[in-house]
Amino acid sequence: MRYERAGEAIEFLCAAFGFERQAVFAGDDGRVHHAELAFPGGMVMLSSTSDDAANEYNRTTAQPRELGGRNTSAPYIVVADADAHYARAVAAGATVLREIRTEDYGGRGYTCADPEGFVWNFGTYDPWEGR
Repeated sequence: MRYERAGEAIEFLCAAFGFERQAVFAGDDGRVHHAELAFPGGMVMLSSTSDDAANEYNRTTAQPRELGGRNTSAPYIVVADADAHYARAVAAGATVLREIRTEDYGGRGYTCADPEGFVWNFGTYDPWEGR
């Protein structure tokens, strides 16, 4: 994931969603070159955006604001207690896109957006459970 304000995004993701900093590599200018945020059972990696048109990777990504607020993906993160997680996210300022609810397929979850407009899904449904 690439954030325009990666440092602020890291603070938000940790406060709102419970990620923990595994590693953050920033340059002297404060831009985050690479960050690893851990969550039980997984990790997300992110960096700052760049205006470097010659960078091949920059041509493959876009920010939600560049797409009219739309996203091309939305991760689903399994949490132990969706209601507590929802309360934490709302208290930290996440924008709720789909209220917390019990799903027909099992589990309980919700959908929200972070301050830069990236969409996140959190819930208790675990497709690996029982296998």
